Amino acid sequence: MASTKEYDQAASDMRRPGTEQADGNLDARELVRHATLAASSHNTQPWKFRTRKDAITILPDFSRRCPVVDPDDSHLFKSLGCAAENLVHAAAAQGFSAEVRFDSGENGITVLLNRDATARATDLYRAIPKRQCVKAAYDGSPIGVMELAQLEQAGKGPSVRTIMLSSDAEKNAVIDYVTRGNIAQLTDRAFRKELVAWLRFNPVEAMRKGDGLAGRTSGQPALPTWLAKLMIGLVLTPKGQARTDATNIRSSAGVAVFVSSRDDKPAWVELGRAYERFALQATALDIRTAFINQPIEVRELRSQFESWLKLEGEHALLMVRFGHGPTAPFSLRRPIDDVITVDWAAG
Repeated sequence: MASTKEYDQAASDMRRPGTEQADGNLDARELVRHATLAASSHNTQPWKFRTRKDAITILPDFSRRCPVVDPDDSHLFKSLGCAAENLVHAAAAQGFSAEVRFDSGENGITVLLNRDATARATDLYRAIPKRQCVKAAYDGSPIGVMELAQLEQAGKGPSVRTIMLSSDAEKNAVIDYVTRGNIAQLTDRAFRKELVAWLRFNPVEAMRKGDGLAGRTSGQPALPTWLAKLMIGLVLTPKGQARTDATNIRSSAGVAVFVSSRDDKPAWVELGRAYERFALQATALDIRTAFINQPIEVRELRSQFESWLKLEGEHALLMVRFGHGPTAPFSLRRPIDDVITVDWAAG
């Protein structure tokens, strides 16, 4: 059986630092590797990549969708946007500029690549292998004004802005919405079934599948899958999860809500890019992040949450907490050959 040491080595191998070069020779596989290190809902990695000499197309893999928690596939397309943002920074490290377009014909994203003598590796590029969602409690210390400004700026896009919530009153209000979301989701049998299907209870299962929510990343003890599934009903309860989330939110420096003026596929992609920039900027500043999307995922709560935020004509589409805290073991990724559909070098 695979050990935690073998798991950590596999995760580390996937996240090795990239090569910074500007010699005009494009390494498409290296671009795809960096793209796959992006965040995705439940770590489903719902993407495929078609590579050409001058472009990479990121396509949705609907076989990896989560129809209960994400019935309109908005999280899926945000995940594609996250991958596209990583690809943009990885291309710059190789001396290429990247233009990102939502392609309605492909139902995906086309990233056009052009040789650019001014393109260089950035701190956000170097943060890609280190970015992670840390689900543990943070240390409660505040974030400096300049750092907050950097995060807020990183989270902006053509139709996207980031609302920063940091007061105790604001965090307590968020806790109330998250608690109500936990109750709605974890009392829903279909939601629980879908969530459990993406849990990886031990290193051997995690390494065999290369995706999903590995217990290793959240400090859970490794258990045989059959035993863990028998016990999950005792461990994963609405009240227990609500307590954990309340503790974690109070320990955070703040909460960031990503809002958009539109609520369609191009907007989801753009918002995913903005979130990924935010997460990479946080990583570069040694700040941790973790998703808390319950008020957005539970439809009957979203409108109430948006009213509390005083949104007018905007949509709350993603939410994370952030703060200073420990790192955690990294999640795994599937092999590059499993996600590339056509390699330009092969035709």
